[in-house]
Amino acid sequence: MNFRAEVIAVGTELLLGNIANTDAQFVSEILSSAGVDVLYHTTVGDNAQRLQAVTDIARRRADLIIYIGGLGPTYDDVTKNVVSQAFGRALVFHPEIAQQIRHCFEAVLHRPMSACNLQQAYLPTGCEIFPNPVGTAPGCCFTEDGVTVMMLPGVPHECRHMAEHQVLPWLRRRSQQVILSRDIRIFGLTEPQVQELLAPLMNHAVNPSLAPYAKTGEVMLRMTAKAESEAACGALMSPMLREVRRLLGDYCYGENIPGLEYAVVSLLQEKQRTCAAAESCTGGLIAKRITDVPGASAVFRGGIVSYTNEVKAALLGVPQSLLDTDGAVSEPVAAAMADGARRITGADLAVSVTGVAGPGRDDRGNEVGTVFIGLSTPAGTSVQHLRLGTGRERVRILAAHHALDMIRRYLAGLKD
Repeated sequence: MNFRAEVIAVGTELLLGNIANTDAQFVSEILSSAGVDVLYHTTVGDNAQRLQAVTDIARRRADLIIYIGGLGPTYDDVTKNVVSQAFGRALVFHPEIAQQIRHCFEAVLHRPMSACNLQQAYLPTGCEIFPNPVGTAPGCCFTEDGVTVMMLPGVPHECRHMAEHQVLPWLRRRSQQVILSRDIRIFGLTEPQVQELLAPLMNHAVNPSLAPYAKTGEVMLRMTAKAESEAACGALMSPMLREVRRLLGDYCYGENIPGLEYAVVSLLQEKQRTCAAAESCTGGLIAKRITDVPGASAVFRGGIVSYTNEVKAALLGVPQSLLDTDGAVSEPVAAAMADGARRITGADLAVSVTGVAGPGRDDRGNEVGTVFIGLSTPAGTSVQHLRLGTGRERVRILAAHHALDMIRRYLAGLKD
């Protein structure tokens, strides 16, 4: 069957903004991959009356309700009691679950178990139990009056494990359709520019659909198809993917990857090259992003955060005369920083960033957003002069984007 779902996240901490609701995002991705239409997201605090109210609403407009959180052993974990009562299901003690909980405390957590933890062994009558091998709170599933209810733990790694290993197989056994998405990553164009280039496609796209999402400094396109199988979805998307790639050209840097750093590491591995970074205003952000990528140790030699002129001169070998005459935020200094990083790390190429992130101008009068990015390679050293606008964090993120894209374009043989 084709479910219409509502995801209900339970937790006052979500409403207060103490933590981001990443569980709901992940569960929605799981649901979509199984062909489930997610119609609503609801967040409610740890309050029995309000949870009852949102449950009453959800069961009138969805035939699959997934609750996340509130399955713990403490007084504010109200989900199981409220939901079971709302659907007329008594809670029954499961000795085998109690034993699993005891084992988790003894063998995994290595600490005494409080008696209240056994509350997690009470589950709705007649439910299908979702085991939790990475935590203590089991999940469950039951269907009542045409509505299927699932309850998952709120601890992120427990929720994700259960969604992947219990919810997804359960849904795929019952789903008649698959929803498949591809994320196309774009750098160098704004969202309006992307929409203008792709207007003929986007205006008429139904299945697959095509939607842009603006991020800081880049754009992501999500192409989504619905069919009876992943292979059929792929066949639907192939013609549109080819046309999108043709229209976007080298502004498209990858598909289904988290960011530019993944494209850079992949190209470095493919070309068997190494790189390094010398950073001033980005404070190590480029090095962090590269080393976030699994396998980066094979291609990244190291990074130097040369925040002061003294470090630029003493460590990178930037001539003091350049710092005195041109200033730290300048084309010659960016070139010297990149050359120095390549020399001292032995990397095949090195990127450098020097600029003014803010909040005010530097001592030479350079405006906030003035950034120079250098790239040192065996073929020579080039520098880009950018004006990235205002906002300290925004300038740093954009500068790192441009530096990574500069490496990407060099390795791919593209023009700047």
